[in-house]
Amino acid sequence: MTAMIILDDAKLHLRVDFTDDDDLIENLIDTATAATADYLDDSELVLDSTAPAPVKAATLLMIADLYENREAQTERQLYVNQTYERLLNPYRVLTA
Repeated sequence: MTAMIILDDAKLHLRVDFTDDDDLIENLIDTATAATADYLDDSELVLDSTAPAPVKAATLLMIADLYENREAQTERQLYVNQTYERLLNPYRVLTA
């Protein structure tokens, strides 16, 4: 099973061309993938290389957000990424 997002794809999305942050980015890939799985709440959807393109795109958005906003304190308010939710909502399982 191939990972849904690999390091090279994440670095391309982030426009990172150095190796200093590779371990951090790998951790962010794992974190964003777990967050996406949690948001979707669908145990049957496999989050690997066969995942739908919108799910991959949303996960890349989450990785970028985590990478750019690593600090707990910011000078500006952070908002929910509506594009992330709009990409994932068609695949989301809502339980009663």
